[in-house]
Amino acid sequence: MLEISGAFLLGAIGWTLVEYMLHRFVFHGRSARGPGAKEHRRHHAQADYFAPARQKAAAAVVAIAIVLPLSSAFVGVASGAAFTLGFVAMYILYEILHRRAHTHPPRNRYGRWRRKNHFAHHFADPRLAQGVTTPFWDSVFGTRLRVERVRVPRRLAMRWLLDSSGEILDAYTADYFLVGARSGDETTRRSDTESAMANEKPRN
Repeated sequence: MLEISGAFLLGAIGWTLVEYMLHRFVFHGRSARGPGAKEHRRHHAQADYFAPARQKAAAAVVAIAIVLPLSSAFVGVASGAAFTLGFVAMYILYEILHRRAHTHPPRNRYGRWRRKNHFAHHFADPRLAQGVTTPFWDSVFGTRLRVERVRVPRRLAMRWLLDSSGEILDAYTADYFLVGARSGDETTRRSDTESAMANEKPRN
């Protein structure tokens, strides 16, 4: 039982490394044409855009098809299945946590860190802060991004961040400040897309 639990835990940790590598070298790699890169950069350009659920489900199926036979070959079927389950469970958790960072306010210190780190990645430097669920691999590979307050373009601001008048809620003013206009025209949207495709932060 301990061996199975350990394999599950290692699978979950394994996902966090894959999450980092995919985010850094595929989604934010040199080319915007890589698998998932165009979709991901569109997510940077449009505040409310997420890749379709069918694509995420397909990614989970591909992960199982690759990870299960490989892990089973190395550690046996039972431990390999546990490793794969941990890997896929952490992937699903990542998807939930990532979406909630954009759509829901933080509930605890971890949630506050996760949002601030992730939106620094979005709005300060998309080449850094590649870990969404953990800062560990950013620390290992030297891609940590420390920003005292995150500069958020108003047109891309998360809804949970704002009050009814469109200003930052008092609870978040220590971590964020707003810049620019509340809505963008076609030129601004084009500029946001160009910046995202070039791995650059949004322009004002």
